[in-house]
Amino acid sequence: MKRLLLTGAFNYTKDQIDELVNLGYEIIFVQDERVCLDFDVCDIDVVVCNSLFLYNDIREFKKLKIIQLTSAGLERVPLDYIYDHKIQIFNAKDVYSIPMAEWIVLKILEIYKRSMFFYKNQEKQKWLKNRDLIELTDKKALILGFGNVGSEVAKRLKAFGVYTIGVDIRMVESDYLDKSFLISDIDKILEICDIVILTLPITNETRHIINKDKLEMMKDNAVIVNVSRGDLIDERALIEVLNNGKFLGVALDVFKEEPLGESPLWYFKNVIITPHNSFVSDKVSERLFRLMTYNLRKGETL
Repeated sequence: MKRLLLTGAFNYTKDQIDELVNLGYEIIFVQDERVCLDFDVCDIDVVVCNSLFLYNDIREFKKLKIIQLTSAGLERVPLDYIYDHKIQIFNAKDVYSIPMAEWIVLKILEIYKRSMFFYKNQEKQKWLKNRDLIELTDKKALILGFGNVGSEVAKRLKAFGVYTIGVDIRMVESDYLDKSFLISDIDKILEICDIVILTLPITNETRHIINKDKLEMMKDNAVIVNVSRGDLIDERALIEVLNNGKFLGVALDVFKEEPLGESPLWYFKNVIITPHNSFVSDKVSERLFRLMTYNLRKGETL
């Protein structure tokens, strides 16, 4: 019988465990994948995890054939080893793109419609109007990294009359884009955009892709939204330009170090901070499990 190692990176129901057993797996479950496993893993055939291989040596998994990640990102696994040993790897493609896109639109609207102003006055039972509300109509939005999340964002922004610009490592086409550019052309686009949305993966090439120079190129009243990885933005440079009064609003769901500790970012009135939560929805669990079982069946046939 094939041995399947599951971790607490996904909250399985009893019915879901039973379904995996019916696929022919012996289940081994580990709640905390962020520790060194205290049992022999040499006969594990399949692993479903997030960051297990940051804390455990993949070379100990002698029979490993399939890895299913609960995350969309691939930076927490040793890809060179995986490819060299012909291990099938699947990420959580498409699972989180809809809730993340909804979160992005929500935060842009909260900034443009001054939601924080009204929330604070409601708590104080104050009836005060705000005349500084902004429309999304005709704004220019740069979506940096036009994958599944970027596509879902563009689809929603077009409904608000936003001029959408997709930027990626290759030219992209979409009914929801007005223009697309290569990432090498980003400098000429940043200075004209009202909204900059980061949905690209973290790599050696994209780390600090939004550095001090790029931040200073942007409009003073621009909005930045980051849902991908914190290290795409140079946080120190971001803090510096925020101190100088830059940006209408910044919405951050991801950070270089998580959880976010003591940081000036907490104290800016134009910064919205959430705890890496944009991917959460009532539909994610079922969507991920369906993808998981599909990929396990697919992986066994490859």
